[in-house]
Amino acid sequence: MPTVNVLIVDDSAAARAGLKRLLDADPGISVIGMAGDAFDAAQQMRRRLPDVMILDLALPKMDGLTFLGKIMAQHPMPVLICSSHAGSGSDQAFRALELGAAGVIAKPRIASQQDRDEAQVALCDAVRAAAATASGRTARARPAPPAAARPGPKLTADAVLPPARPVAGHAVRGGPLVAIGASTGGTEALLALLRALPPAAPPIAIVQHMPENFTAAFARRLDGLCAIEVREAQTGDHVAPGQALIAPGNRHMALLRQGTGYRVNILEGPYVARHRPSVDVLFRSAAQQAGQGALGVLMTGMGDDGARGLREMRDFGAQTFVQDEASCVVFGMPKEALAMGGAARSVPLQRIAGEIMRWSGGQVVA
Repeated sequence: MPTVNVLIVDDSAAARAGLKRLLDADPGISVIGMAGDAFDAAQQMRRRLPDVMILDLALPKMDGLTFLGKIMAQHPMPVLICSSHAGSGSDQAFRALELGAAGVIAKPRIASQQDRDEAQVALCDAVRAAAATASGRTARARPAPPAAARPGPKLTADAVLPPARPVAGHAVRGGPLVAIGASTGGTEALLALLRALPPAAPPIAIVQHMPENFTAAFARRLDGLCAIEVREAQTGDHVAPGQALIAPGNRHMALLRQGTGYRVNILEGPYVARHRPSVDVLFRSAAQQAGQGALGVLMTGMGDDGARGLREMRDFGAQTFVQDEASCVVFGMPKEALAMGGAARSVPLQRIAGEIMRWSGGQVVA
């Protein structure tokens, strides 16, 4: 099994040691170096280039954003931004994504063994997903270690929402609803999609794998750039036309039908498909609450979160499709959905907004 070699760059010795302990528990990942600043990191990179760099933005001598810009200009590689900051710190993290960072992870906060297990899964999966972006295809991505080597079982949406089967001859249908899931590469893909939608877009619910405290900043960023309203979801929110609600980091999001519309329920619960929020949870609730009134879209990302849920949506009569391989940063989640029968077709990123509006009976404004 190929090993993912990692360089950790953080000014805190405690943070470096903590990240290394979590990564060392995974037999498929090797920490080949640790640096306290950009200059130390650059020296280590001259001796050996890592497969993935974990980079803090608050560094002495040279800040993380400046260092990232130099890396992408001289030696482009998968870089994971590791930050505990919200507010201006999360704005910097999104700037890092624009510069080419593969993703954003939160610094682990470990108060219990469960916290440690969840942090290890989230960190190691993020490293593996970042490694996959080097090729842009899961076919060349580093494989995950055997399930027995990873803490805890890989749970399905059953751990949060009870399953249900569609009843023959009975079509569950509310008003129109679009449910979207994305992971690695999704922040920029969602920006491209949502910017292309007009104010008359149908109600949209989104799960983007992202740390706690960063989803609110992500929603604000999108809201300032899009014709539709975008904001972080809260329990009780109604998903309205011309609006997209994004699941908050570290919480699951489900939908409840209310008349012909839908409201949001933010849920506690374990990781599902090794993620919280999980696309499978959102898609299951859309299947059960909207049925034929829903459209499911699974976008770029590594792993299989959302693949089973998209199949459930299709079984309940919803229309479904995935982002195509050519426009995905990592064609993992969409590929799994196609293999499971969750969708029969794939759509290029630049055409997804048009597909949404045609489905809802509208038309994209050029």
